[in-house]
Amino acid sequence: MKKFLFPLLALLLTPVTMQAQDPDVSSGSPIDDEVGKASIIICDYEESEAGESPMKLRFEPSYRFRVTFKDKKNNIYSLKRPEEFLSPKALERRKRLKLKVDWYDLPVTPAYLSSLQEKGFRVHNVSKWNNTAVVEVADSARAAELEALAFVTEVKCVWRSPLEINTGDADGAYTIAAFHPNDEAILQNAEELRREEVTDTITDGLTNHYGYAEEQVYMLGVPEMHNAGFHGEGMTIAVIDGGFHNVDLLPCFKNCRILGTRNFVHPGFSVYIEPESHGTMVLSCIAANQPGALVGTAPEASFYLLQSEDGNSEQMVEEDNWCAAVEYADSLGVDVISTSLGYYRFDNDMNSHTYRELDGRTAINSRSASLAASRGLLVLNSAGNSGDEEWKKIGFPADATDILAVGAVRSDSVNTNFSSIGNSADGRIKPDVMAMGRACATVGPDGSLYRVNGTSFSCPILAGAVTCLWQAYPNLRPTDIIQAVCNAGDRADYPDNIFGHGIPNMWRAYELLKDMK
Repeated sequence: MKKFLFPLLALLLTPVTMQAQDPDVSSGSPIDDEVGKASIIICDYEESEAGESPMKLRFEPSYRFRVTFKDKKNNIYSLKRPEEFLSPKALERRKRLKLKVDWYDLPVTPAYLSSLQEKGFRVHNVSKWNNTAVVEVADSARAAELEALAFVTEVKCVWRSPLEINTGDADGAYTIAAFHPNDEAILQNAEELRREEVTDTITDGLTNHYGYAEEQVYMLGVPEMHNAGFHGEGMTIAVIDGGFHNVDLLPCFKNCRILGTRNFVHPGFSVYIEPESHGTMVLSCIAANQPGALVGTAPEASFYLLQSEDGNSEQMVEEDNWCAAVEYADSLGVDVISTSLGYYRFDNDMNSHTYRELDGRTAINSRSASLAASRGLLVLNSAGNSGDEEWKKIGFPADATDILAVGAVRSDSVNTNFSSIGNSADGRIKPDVMAMGRACATVGPDGSLYRVNGTSFSCPILAGAVTCLWQAYPNLRPTDIIQAVCNAGDRADYPDNIFGHGIPNMWRAYELLKDMK
């Protein structure tokens, strides 16, 4: 199975030819606030036949287990002191929306995590909403120790390390750097490789304000929102994706308000050096702001860039990474989450999902997505690109409740053949709505314009539009905004499992919400 991060790389069109200009590396580079430590690494080099530079890095296996805790007893944190685990902005959002801080918000009992660390288990990530932690260890037999702990109810293997990595190409160098984020020599090598890739950039030249993004922006009625003064100002969007390769270097993001980043796959490793550029293209659909070339749907919003997707394999731990990223966004007071990720089949087929699990409650990331609105977060997730494949259905967490799962149409409003279909296993309408997902205008890691296909792009295009809508009515809850967007769809009166509620018009949604203001 392919990830629903799906840029459909085989279908990427040749970059549109435009005048090149040198990137301004010295200005507009956001600060990366990542912290963390490297994974357990036990490795040997295999030299080439000539005995020169190493060609492969071989690893001893290591494993990650999802540990589910029995309770949150003996917790040093208290719901009476939420300021200790939620930011002032997150608390202000809860107060504004009249949402209570509850058991789900309470952190995992620190003593439980300390006990695991004392026994030699490295904590990879934690989910307070699910009351779980993912821990790493070199010996899989030690899972029995976890199962024997009185405060643990379930243990599940969600990741096994790669056994070897090629170092003979750029991707290999990046991967090694990701496993050794504190090695300055390796990081410098990866840094040089990535900076050499920035050779071109789009420039203005078209007469219309939105440039090559005109069709995808106009389809949703976004210009009317922009003309009314809603460009995303004061709103914060978290983009949860794969790597954001070269975002800190590209001129189209020079004035982008990036508040911070975090890498939940390789803690401590910059999301800007990660070889994957899917997040770069996704971000450009929302945040690009080069009039006459490319203007996104919420160019004045602020952003956090969070990586949860591991491009080296397809394993269940990525769902745990996603949950950790969502909770991190919540703790920061983020308003909207745009995520073009989804799963159903894994390298270990025993962990793969089934149709009957598409109920918004079974998969761990679907449970978190279904909970987000009650925390004050508005989540938009790509429906998936399996419409023309054996699976056909939406993925996880697109099956969640109280989110917007976004399918893809062409510029003529006809559904694309790849857009995943519904309904959910419990009979809910899915996808929820549609947006342009074929031949979308995006910026690639080299600064050139790319036309790309996938619900990976219809999702952020709509996410920016919805952000502008919520900006106009900041005291309404996420579920109110979701309902208005669905009601503003061109098929709202007869939703189905192909189009959902259809293509929403943001100005119509704006008018529908006037009575609720």
